[in-house]
Amino acid sequence: MATDYGHGYGHRGGPGFDGAGTGGRAHRLPAALRAPFEARAWREFGYVLLGLPLGILMFTFAVTMVSLGAGLLITFLGVPVLAAALAGCRGLGSLERARARGLLGVEVAEPEPVRTKKHGAMAWMGAVLRSGTSWRHLLYAVVQFPWSVFSFVVALTFWVYGWALLTYPLWFWVFPLYGGQGGLQLYGDGTHSIYLDNPFEITVTALVGLLFTLATPWIVRALTTVDRLMVCGLLGPSRLATRVVELESDRGVVVDTAAADLRRIERDLHDGAQARLVALAMDLGLAKEKLAEDPQAAARMVDEAHGEVKTALQELRDLARGIHPAVLTDRGLDAALSAVASRCTVPVRMEVDLAARPAPAIEGIAYFTVSELLQNISKHSRATRATVDVWRAENRLLIQVGDNGVGGADATAGSGLAGLAERLDAVDGILVVDSPPAGPTRITAELPWRG
Repeated sequence: MATDYGHGYGHRGGPGFDGAGTGGRAHRLPAALRAPFEARAWREFGYVLLGLPLGILMFTFAVTMVSLGAGLLITFLGVPVLAAALAGCRGLGSLERARARGLLGVEVAEPEPVRTKKHGAMAWMGAVLRSGTSWRHLLYAVVQFPWSVFSFVVALTFWVYGWALLTYPLWFWVFPLYGGQGGLQLYGDGTHSIYLDNPFEITVTALVGLLFTLATPWIVRALTTVDRLMVCGLLGPSRLATRVVELESDRGVVVDTAAADLRRIERDLHDGAQARLVALAMDLGLAKEKLAEDPQAAARMVDEAHGEVKTALQELRDLARGIHPAVLTDRGLDAALSAVASRCTVPVRMEVDLAARPAPAIEGIAYFTVSELLQNISKHSRATRATVDVWRAENRLLIQVGDNGVGGADATAGSGLAGLAERLDAVDGILVVDSPPAGPTRITAELPWRG
């Protein structure tokens, strides 16, 4: 289990893990030496070079249109001009998001569209002018221009000087052949001149150029980091809109989960306890008919019906326990999870370290999570032992379930773990699965406390 999950709380128990995985092929050269020749460095440099002409275009359009619209506000024409300015800035923002996506690899979601309650041009203009997204696009068009000038000058200067000085040993002969001087002039006045013309000076010049060349990709990367922040902060959806989308998605997951639970309960009742009760009623009816003719057979049938009653009652208890066990409501997670662990086919070491109880909804989800994970261990893991740890870290409830089985669990393969992850995500929780093919498996669930 990688320790860098969720809000950064580490796991409890078990060996440590090395999170410094390569995540790709190993390189012979260090990153500092590879950077000038990597495609990423050239894409970022191209992004900076394109930023200046696009910045001029956006700044000119924004300032001209907004100034014209503001000047015409004394007439009705100012409103549509301002609306057109903001709409144009939104269109240019789409171009900027595409440029950032293609050259910087920044995936910025489309901002919320302009929503109008009524149809017509007036309603559309009012919606554009009221949209905070439109004004953020206008701010980007204004702010990006001076930054693009600065980043263009810095990046181009370092890039040109670095490669020019690095390759100086290859082209310094141009000066004595065509310029009438020994080499590149470093200093000169009326009486003194210093030229880079001997082997030592040429070598030092190339080394300085090498330093510039090696440093330039990192300088450009620092410059484009500011561009990334501006694109994400000003051209993407607002945090409120993103949160609304998340809540809408979570609401759909909750509704689907509740409907699935209802269908499961109905199916279990229909195929289990209800079928047994129907058979029980038929057996008791037959026993009643045979009571006068064959008391021994009737007694035998009543005894069998008694066994069916016990089985039906046990199924009803199991069904009620799967919905929400009474022990969870009365005594909390410690007692409820201990009962679940006692029914697991694998020996379970349980540790619950909670000084208080979370919100009932969070408590129920935590119980359901551990129950599902222990069922998976019983059915699929082929483990000989399992562990369950539950504790609180600041405002989060942490659950960790591990086993020494065969591993291979995957939450992205459409299994029950995927549904469990969706259930946790509906309450701002996360599920992290670490299950290599040879095992062991460690699954960590993180839930908000909401006490």
